[in-house]
Amino acid sequence: MKCITHRKDAIYPTTIVGKPPMEDCYLGKATERIFLPLIKMQYPEIVNYNFPLEGVFHNCVIVSIKKRFPGHAEKIMNSLWGIGQMMYTKMIIVLDENINPHDLSTVAWKVFNNIDAKRDLVISEGPLDALDHASNMPHLGYRLGVDATKKWSSEGHTREWPDDIEMTTEMKEFVSRRWKEYGLN
Repeated sequence: MKCITHRKDAIYPTTIVGKPPMEDCYLGKATERIFLPLIKMQYPEIVNYNFPLEGVFHNCVIVSIKKRFPGHAEKIMNSLWGIGQMMYTKMIIVLDENINPHDLSTVAWKVFNNIDAKRDLVISEGPLDALDHASNMPHLGYRLGVDATKKWSSEGHTREWPDDIEMTTEMKEFVSRRWKEYGLN
């Protein structure tokens, strides 16, 4: 290098980082969509995933899978923690294939109702992001895996697992037609 050049009205390309949603969150969403086909090639049981904006890239990943064997959710957690930047993911939530990981209300409902703390929570020690301020040590700490999938008898679940209670399409249409009659807007 021979010299440093400058100009009075310089443009400094950057993104602003802070409480989501900020500019960098959308880079995370782009990364999520770009890498999904590649991850699905390696792990075909993955249906979809979501890096919620509130997770700021790798604090949370919500993934839906085609569950095929006992312990499949834990296998996916460990697989994701084992690839590239996913090693920094502080929380992985695994759901059944029929759950849309982008529907955070349904995700919360499944997590709140489908887990038994002793059976379905996995605590794993491993690398954390350099910017993680929550762990006791820089770059190393504990991560949480949450198995919110339907449990099978082959996984030691001895009770019947109930189906979701849902209104029929006809009933939803009936209520919608009479909405104003019920005094609701």
